[in-house]
Amino acid sequence: MTIEEVAERVKKVVSKQLKVPVEEIKDSSDFVKDLGAESIQSIELVAAFEQEFDITMDEEAALEVKNVGSAIGFIKKILDQQGKKNQT
Repeated sequence: MTIEEVAERVKKVVSKQLKVPVEEIKDSSDFVKDLGAESIQSIELVAAFEQEFDITMDEEAALEVKNVGSAIGFIKKILDQQGKKNQT
C-alpha cells in the first residue's frame, strides 16, 4: 500500500470519527488543537485505524501520535512491518 493510499484512508477514518469534513483535514492537522479530539476520541481513533487497516497498534505509542501526518507515517510503518512478516 502506498503512502498516498494510507493517507487517504487515515483522513477518511479521522473525518468519520471526529465528524470533520475530509477536505479540512491536512497532514499538519493536530488531532486535539485543530480537529477537536477529546481523549476518549483518541482511543476510538486508534481502534478505528486498527479496524480500517487490519493491524494491531501499540496503544501507548499510538496515543503519542499528535497529528494526521504522524498517524499516516506510524500506520505505514506498521503495515510495512506486517507485510514483511507475511512474506516469510
